[in-house]
Amino acid sequence: MDKAQLIETIAGEAGGDGEGRLSPEAAERVLDAVFGTVEHPGAIARALRSGEAVVLGSFGSFHTADGTASFRPGKALTEFLRDQVR
Repeated sequence: MDKAQLIETIAGEAGGDGEGRLSPEAAERVLDAVFGTVEHPGAIARALRSGEAVVLGSFGSFHTADGTASFRPGKALTEFLRDQVR
């Protein structure tokens, strides 16, 4: 899945409780605010640069070691990928 496909998926699934669809432009702004762009680092990059870990519940966490960012999947994501979801 590339960025454009992710934006379309987010736009189609967000705000789905009768509130209407989130526009692709709004979905892209949210995605860029979280993950960033080359010109403007997002919230995750800024937190990592300041030495903070970013924990997204059972999805997983981002952290740094020796200036390199890494992602550690959480239990729920791991179980989903292994088809172990009950």
